[in-house]
Amino acid sequence: MPIYKAPVDDTLFILNDVLGIERYHNLPGFADASPDTVAAIVGEAAKLAEEVLFPINLSGDQEGCKRHDDGSVTVPKGFKQAFGRYREGGWLGLAAPEEFGGQGLPYTLHTAVGEFMSAANMSLMMYPGLTQGAIAAILVHGSEEQKRTYLPKMVDGTWTGTMNLTEPHCGTDLGLLRAKAVPNGDGSYRISGQKIFISAGEHDMAENIIHLVLARIEGAPEGVKGISLFIVPKYELDDSGEPGERNGVSCGAIEHKMGIHGNSTCVMNYDEATGHLIGAENKGLSAMFVMMNEARLAVGMQGLAIAEIAYQNAANYARERIQGRSLSGPKAPDKKADPIIVHPDVRRTLMTIKAFNEAGRAFTLWTALKSDIAHRSDSEEERQAADDILGLMTPILKGVMTDKGFDHAVMAQQVFGGHGYIEEHGMSQYVRDARIAMIYEGANGIQALDLVGRKLAMNGGRAVMALFKEIGDFCEENRNDEKLSGYTKALKKGLNDLQAATMWFMQNAMAKPDNAGAGSTDYMHLFGLVVLGYMWARMAKTAEEKLAAGETARADYLNNKLITAKFFMERIMPETALRKARIEAGADTLMALDAAAF
Repeated sequence: MPIYKAPVDDTLFILNDVLGIERYHNLPGFADASPDTVAAIVGEAAKLAEEVLFPINLSGDQEGCKRHDDGSVTVPKGFKQAFGRYREGGWLGLAAPEEFGGQGLPYTLHTAVGEFMSAANMSLMMYPGLTQGAIAAILVHGSEEQKRTYLPKMVDGTWTGTMNLTEPHCGTDLGLLRAKAVPNGDGSYRISGQKIFISAGEHDMAENIIHLVLARIEGAPEGVKGISLFIVPKYELDDSGEPGERNGVSCGAIEHKMGIHGNSTCVMNYDEATGHLIGAENKGLSAMFVMMNEARLAVGMQGLAIAEIAYQNAANYARERIQGRSLSGPKAPDKKADPIIVHPDVRRTLMTIKAFNEAGRAFTLWTALKSDIAHRSDSEEERQAADDILGLMTPILKGVMTDKGFDHAVMAQQVFGGHGYIEEHGMSQYVRDARIAMIYEGANGIQALDLVGRKLAMNGGRAVMALFKEIGDFCEENRNDEKLSGYTKALKKGLNDLQAATMWFMQNAMAKPDNAGAGSTDYMHLFGLVVLGYMWARMAKTAEEKLAAGETARADYLNNKLITAKFFMERIMPETALRKARIEAGADTLMALDAAAF
């Protein structure tokens, strides 16, 4: 049977020692996030993840959701009770504004505990996850009345939320959508159309479901310039603001998916459902992007979460499974064979995943901290600088973390050999669940195109130049530290490859856009490698400082950090040269075959 232990110590090391979130006490919500408070919250989140969410993960996958003839959907056994525990603990509103019933704590802390809960039960955590995105969109674009009407019940989890974008004939190209909105004459609209792939679209865990739906108002321009966003509740609200009559929205089917079976991914039918415009007419895409960007960061975190639980199970299996003898002589002479953890290739597999997970955790929390600064600082300069990096990192975090999260779930499955292919060991579920994260909230090829085609040049390249300077300055400042030189030299070489690839795009992509498209995925991963390397260099510096200060209680932990950092720099960081070579190959060969030759 699978196991899971929330990485509490590693999370606290990053929050307190590497990022030093206590230094941000001037930001709203951070003053309440003392080290003791953070440790208590992280510890309680670990208990909820390990003791409540995780035990029903495998059974939820096996049972799945069920749609009934009346269109209602029931979630797997135990999900409703577990969601109740999550809701009662106030976890959904951890970082939400206090004026709407939230606790106003840092989004960084919300992200930290979100990893534990997604690792323990990704399917279940998608229900509040979609609600978080809907809350974010209403906070930014909703009217004061809409905020007062919907947010308190969504923040406390009494109501949940969804995002409705995709239609059968269009995925990423939302300009093709056909869902229509007809004015009722009283400020509301009649929404008609069909949406597909709607996560958490229908279920029995909340009193109401608040759908955020993209549709085109009659007479609006074609394409993305004519899209509006609407709030469409499952139950219309009565005069007291409570759920009343059933709205004209229903679940037509549950998608038959390869994974995340515990989440009801629905075909949603809108039959003149009453909807309420959120934001301005024909500006729905910008409003939805608030929700999408929130979701992309959360999905990147899902990639990390699944890689972590898959790794823990693979490492545990490798310590227990005996097979073959060590190449350097028996390590368990009292047994007929050695545990497979002694074999170098098994260690290569595990170390690769471990190095990714620990750097990925730092990357995720560092990016979440940028979000906090961008939204909470009273300094316009700080807000702008943080928002620049946040925007740049969003496609990288989503694309790299989910690509690697899936790859590493597969690698962890491989450690089990044939047993990894058997359902009761749980590895199959992690592989299947991880696969969706590469697809939804914008397939990763789209993330790469967004990075190369839009984010790099935004504001004259201000974000990318600032990040290059930050990483370059770190390397220069620590260049003469002998204990750090191995990390900084490898990081600087990776940064040089990234800068050269960026310059190559500038020189070769404007006149020939296919060059940008051909190299975009490799560029996204090259960028990701450098950022992960930067995280490792920062963690190594912190570990060296702690050891030099005589910290003995965590000496083993800190030394293991340094070993893993060295592994990353020796075995993973050199991939930047490979990515750079692929980018500089250009698009000529890639585009040479006639379509009929494929």
